[in-house]
Amino acid sequence: MDIFQSVVIAIVEGLTEFLPVSSTGHMIITQEILGVESTTFVKAFTFIIQFGAILSVVCLYWKRFFRLKEVPAGKKGLEAFLIRYDFYWKLFLAFLPAAAFGLLLSDFIDAMLENVAVVAVMLVFGGVLMLFVDKWFANNEGRVTPMTERRSIMVGLYQCISMIPGVSRSMATIVGGMQQGLSRKDAAEFSFFLAVPTMFAASVYKMWSLMSEPESMRQLSDNWVVLVVGMVVAFIVAMAAIKLFISYVTKYGFKAFGWYRIIVGGAIIVMLLCGVSLEMA
Repeated sequence: MDIFQSVVIAIVEGLTEFLPVSSTGHMIITQEILGVESTTFVKAFTFIIQFGAILSVVCLYWKRFFRLKEVPAGKKGLEAFLIRYDFYWKLFLAFLPAAAFGLLLSDFIDAMLENVAVVAVMLVFGGVLMLFVDKWFANNEGRVTPMTERRSIMVGLYQCISMIPGVSRSMATIVGGMQQGLSRKDAAEFSFFLAVPTMFAASVYKMWSLMSEPESMRQLSDNWVVLVVGMVVAFIVAMAAIKLFISYVTKYGFKAFGWYRIIVGGAIIVMLLCGVSLEMA
């Protein structure tokens, strides 16, 4: 992978990470178009630059991300702790299911990342879902639903579905949030917040995997500039994408993203049926 390929893939990541269109699926397809060989480093690259995009959430929402709640008088011990750190506690509960399944199914997930057909099918399937999600949860708009511990865990379980390439972590968690009664905007923002611990853990895990093998460590050493450039580009592009996405989805909903997924996934399926090889090398 060279600098140009890194920048292109990072732009795709930054644009799609927070949209319900599957950033991983788009990066896999982009890698194939650019002719990027599927090495250990490249597989880790797709996870690690996602964390670069995720850092944009911390910058844009830093006041909410680092704000602690006031503890009412008389509250002490564990109860006081959970009140003060309520935001982080809810994120932790939502993060746990993906952490557990990710560790258990790591090899299976890596194998699916090389299957473009899986990406295409899930793009279409998720696209059909996106066409109806606004109608299903129309009653959520205009009301404030508190994020409880139970709702946090449920959104976390939805996030596990996104381990299938092409599903989209953003789509799974936003739909999960709306299914739990959140408005489109609130569900999208909680999805953004949840991405921070999830992608941080995934990035650390992939980096640790690279560092534990001499050959992988050599690849990391040879390509560290490519990795840093990718993270920076993904961070900058994602900053703009988040603002545009929140504004758009609050006004218009998710139908356009559904049609986009169906068109892209359908086009890939047609190409595969016509004998065009899109499998990662």
